Amino acid sequence: MISFSNPENNIEQFGIMEGMNIADIGAGSGFYALALARKVGDSGKIYAIDVQQDLLIRLKSEASNKKLFNVEIIWGDAEKLGGTKLGDHSMDMALVSNILFQVENKERFADEVQRITKIGGKIVLIDWSDSFGGMGPQEKDVLGKEAAVLLFRKRNFVLEKEVDVGSHHYGIILKKES
Repeated sequence: MISFSNPENNIEQFGIMEGMNIADIGAGSGFYALALARKVGDSGKIYAIDVQQDLLIRLKSEASNKKLFNVEIIWGDAEKLGGTKLGDHSMDMALVSNILFQVENKERFADEVQRITKIGGKIVLIDWSDSFGGMGPQEKDVLGKEAAVLLFRKRNFVLEKEVDVGSHHYGIILKKES
């Protein structure tokens, strides 16, 4: 049986607290952004960032319909330094779910995520663990768990823990040391 990630279940493993500011980078249709918005409460804020403006508009409408007024949409490109339009060291956490395989310039992307994350803040990375013959990304596009850890280790992040996010994905939480 195929098992895909469930945002509601997954965020229980992330150590989210009320009042946190979280960047959902590559928010897409907003499954995580909406679940995170409920978790951080009215005193927290979710910044849903994506390059696809139409998805962001739908996400803002859905958040509003669900009375989640702590979701801010940002039309931005995390592959550019400053592209998320967030302040330096302003985020308690950055969520990067199912987009690493699509990122062309992974070094610049990692620089941007590092720039916006507070010292002591965390990155949650969720991505495909492999290519599964027609399901998920092509093999050449998969960035494995070890490569992802190394990419962020170069930016002063250390692996804090692994999280269970389904059978075809890996999930890791990294903490920014400096």
